[in-house]
Amino acid sequence: MKRVRILVFNAALGVLDYRVPEGMAIEFGSVVIAPLGPRQVLGIVWEPDRLSAQDVPESKLRPLLEALPVPPLPERLRRLIEWTADYYCASLSSVARMALGSMAALRGGGTTTEYRLTGQEPARLTPQRAAALDALQGEQASIKELAELASVSEGVLRGMVGAGLLEPVVVDLDRRYPPARPEHAQPTLSEGQQAAADIFVEAVKAHKFAPFLLDGVTGSGKTETYFEAVAEALRLGRQVLVLLPEIALTENFLRRFEHRFGVPPILWHSSLKSSERRRAWRAIGAGEAQVVVGARSALFLPYANLGLIVVDEAHEISFKQDDGVRYNARDVAVMRAKFEAIPVVLASATPALESMQLAEAGVYRKIDLPSRFGGAQLPDIKILDLRQEAPERGKWLAPRLVEEMKARLARGEQSLLFLNRRGYAPLTLCRHCGYRFQCPNCTAWLVEHRFSQRLACHHCGHEVPVPDACPECGTGDCLVACGPGVERIADEVAEILPEARVALVTSDTMNTAEAVGEFVAKAEGKAIDVIVGTQLVTKGYHFPDLTLVGVVDADLGLEGGDLRAAERTYQQVAQVAGRAGRGEKPGEVLIQTRHPEASVISALAAGDRDAFYAAEIEARRDANAPPFGRWAAIIVSSEDQAEAKAAARAIGGTAPNHPDMLVLGPAPAPLSLLRGRHRFRLLINARRSAELQKTLREWLKPLQFPRGVRVNIDIDPYSFV
Repeated sequence: MKRVRILVFNAALGVLDYRVPEGMAIEFGSVVIAPLGPRQVLGIVWEPDRLSAQDVPESKLRPLLEALPVPPLPERLRRLIEWTADYYCASLSSVARMALGSMAALRGGGTTTEYRLTGQEPARLTPQRAAALDALQGEQASIKELAELASVSEGVLRGMVGAGLLEPVVVDLDRRYPPARPEHAQPTLSEGQQAAADIFVEAVKAHKFAPFLLDGVTGSGKTETYFEAVAEALRLGRQVLVLLPEIALTENFLRRFEHRFGVPPILWHSSLKSSERRRAWRAIGAGEAQVVVGARSALFLPYANLGLIVVDEAHEISFKQDDGVRYNARDVAVMRAKFEAIPVVLASATPALESMQLAEAGVYRKIDLPSRFGGAQLPDIKILDLRQEAPERGKWLAPRLVEEMKARLARGEQSLLFLNRRGYAPLTLCRHCGYRFQCPNCTAWLVEHRFSQRLACHHCGHEVPVPDACPECGTGDCLVACGPGVERIADEVAEILPEARVALVTSDTMNTAEAVGEFVAKAEGKAIDVIVGTQLVTKGYHFPDLTLVGVVDADLGLEGGDLRAAERTYQQVAQVAGRAGRGEKPGEVLIQTRHPEASVISALAAGDRDAFYAAEIEARRDANAPPFGRWAAIIVSSEDQAEAKAAARAIGGTAPNHPDMLVLGPAPAPLSLLRGRHRFRLLINARRSAELQKTLREWLKPLQFPRGVRVNIDIDPYSFV
């Protein structure tokens, strides 16, 4: 090729043409460095017939500077990037950037220097060095990364190097990962598991696109079932991608994977060290990484020979990206499998309604695991009507739930309390003047966190210490915590069961793999009596002695008018209920509610999932909501409220008069101020036959907005705030 078309990572520039110098080897998908004025830009060589660009005479083309020493992005990945950009109305460059997950990996092999503790500990230490010694036990990373882990300056650590407290370690950046062994610890499967595993194994052998919905009750052994498909892909020399929705699930999954295959899988998530990301990216592109377990961003990595994709807990809303490119990893995983011509398994005990409907229509093949492995029984679910069984004044746990927890403690069994609300209390106010603590950057109350003695915004991260007096009226000792968070529930448990060992499980306390591993080890070792947690405890964990689950406020998720509120509530409560009775001992679930007549609550009590899904499907059909209709949101934001409002009105005023589309708004977003930006929303409801994305692009393209205004499109939105 003498002339090439480059996709550069700047949405404003888009696509540019260049000349290939003599002796430079270039293919479609090659990652290159090109000149742009006095600067240099990174880009990907793309097929010219798939991207339009300004026609520039050959004599004016500037030569490429360098082709980077990495394999070209495969054609299948380039097609996925195009599809994702088109479907989610995103720029091609912003999607393509996700495929280059480690810029450091683009420069070839070599070594780097990392540091670790030497084990020396002098008699006298400065407070900063003492804190660093405590924080860095077992850690090895660059000085910059260690400084972030220890919350000290890089200068403190360099001083520790000079004092012999830290030592350098030379690390090979491209060292190979130990190979997984498909025959290492082959399990004994039940008849139902074996039948499902055989179907998946045959699909891997066929190397054809085959989407599966693995619908198995909690504790049915879904993981062991799709592990057999992973093993077959390994035998055939192909790569496997397993997507997990939460980093908190990773530690438990790693242990199960290593037990089955002899080595841990390769991880990909935002918390990896830069050297680990670099090593993993290069191994994935070279085809040496066998099994990658990661968050949604792992979906766009340049796998050389992908043979299977698994989306575990496929119903989880955390697979939907809510900023940047607003894609749903579950749906994009299916499209990647289609482009790669491989099977994809969506595994869940509570599948998304859209997935169930696609299975009903025959688009997905549904594989059922209706019973728990090893003869364990599903738990008995009972409703606690808080109107009839009210907690004591100032308490949040109903008397019957408290008595059952006491009985479990007496028998040496474990209990779990679920409340999907972090912190101590969602609102703090002054009992004297009524002042409420609100975030200055968001339309949200500050949440009290008593463990850290802070008031925090869960949207932007703003934090302030809890004051001694009301900032409005100056009265001291007048602040009142309103409502419960998990910290408050944990305090109540400690008061009513003072001898119980209580573990608090939230994203505040389980923010590292080490913390999760320590919690799992304690729970399995019976060093915990009561677990109090948020949604992090609803899935993935198997504690045989956990026999009681209490849902503190089952109505919490039904608030806010969200389209999927009932579905999400059902999924969360059903998942957390599935933690009970997974061993030989029977389990019981007590659901506290003030609305026992709500369809989702009565369905949970009756254990009638099919009836709930059937009613929900009819409601969606009547509302022309997904999966029968389409939703899209347009979010307009600016630091200037008048500017944002004017832009939203301009969009609303030019809305197309389309017979298959209904445009609602503009209106202030429920969260009208977020991270200092004022927000307005429009919601579009379209029939399946409407060309939604094309209409949106043609609608918005001619409009001009001030530089401070951002206009984002969210296709298939999950968040309505």
